[in-house]
Amino acid sequence: MRFGFLGRRLTDALLRRRAFGGAPIARLVLVDRVVPPGSPAASDPLVDLVHGDVVERLDDVFAEPVDVVFHLAAAVSAECEADFDLGMRANVGATRALLDAARAQSAGGGPTPRVVFASSLAVYGTSPGLPLPAVVSESSLPLPQSSYGTQKLVCEQLIADYTRRGFLDGRVARLMTVAVRPGPPNAAASGFLSGIVREPLAGLPATCPVRPDLRVALASPRRTVKGILRIAEAERGVGPGRLEGPLPVNLPALTVSVTEMLATLRQVAGDAVADLVTVTPDPAIEAIVASWPADFDNTRAAALGLEPDPDFLSLVRDYLADHPDACVFRSGG
Repeated sequence: MRFGFLGRRLTDALLRRRAFGGAPIARLVLVDRVVPPGSPAASDPLVDLVHGDVVERLDDVFAEPVDVVFHLAAAVSAECEADFDLGMRANVGATRALLDAARAQSAGGGPTPRVVFASSLAVYGTSPGLPLPAVVSESSLPLPQSSYGTQKLVCEQLIADYTRRGFLDGRVARLMTVAVRPGPPNAAASGFLSGIVREPLAGLPATCPVRPDLRVALASPRRTVKGILRIAEAERGVGPGRLEGPLPVNLPALTVSVTEMLATLRQVAGDAVADLVTVTPDPAIEAIVASWPADFDNTRAAALGLEPDPDFLSLVRDYLADHPDACVFRSGG
């Protein structure tokens, strides 16, 4: 498992439980180029740290039999658009190498690994000749409008075929835009959706590069991690609470407009904080983010017991509760 932002949250959840699918966890391997020093996970006796590029360290990852792989590593949307080869190498190439390592384990008589892949709503897109339906579900045709979305869709299809062939047990969770993310901005086209809250709460200016009436699909870090774990642990089969067929699962979406997000920031933190956000359109960013659907049918996720966040206010309050040191503003509500 990669030890990035969601990887840290997922690691913390697994270490609190000390179990997966009702069985105790014997070993948890974290793979990333950098693991933050002083991380609580680094000193946990269950944890093995593997530093480096995941493709170069697959022999170390699979040195002992692996039951479950959480594949969260990816080059993000805007950097894939700027550097096509980076996206193909980091997203498609690394995923194919990981799937082949999992296949080799099962072919060699080891357990058939369960591979849980973090995909994205960016697999969807719209075009004049084939517009998206008003409400998107897993049966809606993916039509990505970015290299990142295309790469995620390629990986989904590889996982589906490796699963069909019995090489592994693939699970695909399509993530909504996760907000509010902590830390410095990243190269994701959707990064501003966290930045227009995170930076003002820290007393810093922020830029909104899209029109304020743009509607987006969001999920909190807490509900995203819960969704990944639920999909990973679900039994295969038909019926409530089971993972039916090869279809990916769209994690539940909270649909809001950027205007509503900024109004919530103003409600929570006041005018001085909200006025730190400046709307400065960036056509390249808006072209990517506006191609993603905003309205989702959450039926498949709901059958697994997953629900969207209730409102954007809850996302802001989660961030204030989880990252108080990152905020110069303090909420009283």
